[in-house]
Amino acid sequence: MERLIQANGQPHYGIFPAPPGEVNYRDFDFRSPMGRRLGALAKWRRFHQFQYFGLVSRELIGGCALGNLSLLGIGFVYLFHPPSGRMIERQFRLPLGFGSSFSQQPDSGICELRSGGNLLRLENSAQSREKRLLVELDDGTRIEAHFSEQQPAFQPMCICTPTAVNGWVYAQKVAGVRCQGSVQSALGDFDLTQIDAFAHHDWSAGYMRPETFWNWACLSGEVAGTRVGLNLSCGVNETSFSENCYWLDGELLPVSGVHFQFNRDEPLQPWRILSADGQVELNFRGHGLHRERLNLGFLASNFKQVFGCFQGTLRPPGRAPLVIDNLWGFVEDQYVKW
Repeated sequence: MERLIQANGQPHYGIFPAPPGEVNYRDFDFRSPMGRRLGALAKWRRFHQFQYFGLVSRELIGGCALGNLSLLGIGFVYLFHPPSGRMIERQFRLPLGFGSSFSQQPDSGICELRSGGNLLRLENSAQSREKRLLVELDDGTRIEAHFSEQQPAFQPMCICTPTAVNGWVYAQKVAGVRCQGSVQSALGDFDLTQIDAFAHHDWSAGYMRPETFWNWACLSGEVAGTRVGLNLSCGVNETSFSENCYWLDGELLPVSGVHFQFNRDEPLQPWRILSADGQVELNFRGHGLHRERLNLGFLASNFKQVFGCFQGTLRPPGRAPLVIDNLWGFVEDQYVKW
């Protein structure tokens, strides 16, 4: 599929074996809930896009996100050192996105944010199927991380779903792939291959609900010689199709709807995550937290991303259960108005 939006102005919907070449949102026939055709300004205002790169190991946890909210460009990066409990983190907000740029090609192009002496950069290559993260901060922190979906073969989750009465979201998810590169920071210097790091990646864009929330869970690692990745959500990307899945050695296995049980006021307290089809039964205990709050009236966000350890069981159909024992990953609780 070369373009997500068809000649009739409507998206291709479904779960795809490969990503579209371009999320050509400007060709979308965007209408008001009452059916009035909307122009270029409304298309720009309501289109939102973000990209996230996470790395996971027992020695180091990291996350970097870039977002284009039309009226605001946002970015954050953090590193957490589980053995010591120390953490460094930075947040950036750019009015109207000045200082940032975003490619609308999920598997190709560059998304980046520059603020003073700080750079957050995510680069995707369709030819090599590589995803690369570069972070350079004015305090000397530097992250260079990358992974490939080519060797060994990996099947990403590529999905487009309707949202609300007049929108859609395209999302592309990856988890359970080995990560290479290096980190230099106040927490220490790390070779990502030596510390057996894994990566996960999220590229999402579209006309999302003007006011929404979601919970999300992701883990990456190795269990009994099998590379395992997990991507579960509740609240978004569930209309007609679901992004819920896990990967075993790069093979994608779909999962039904999931339920998150947790204390919203105390996100470091234990979480429990269950799928309706019985494939997923997990407990999670947080070790650290990245939190952001923003309330500008027309834009608002209450965001909590917790990193910690999963325990429980995955039950792939027709196969032996897979026991998850202290595998590192993330959960998320997000409210947003945009």
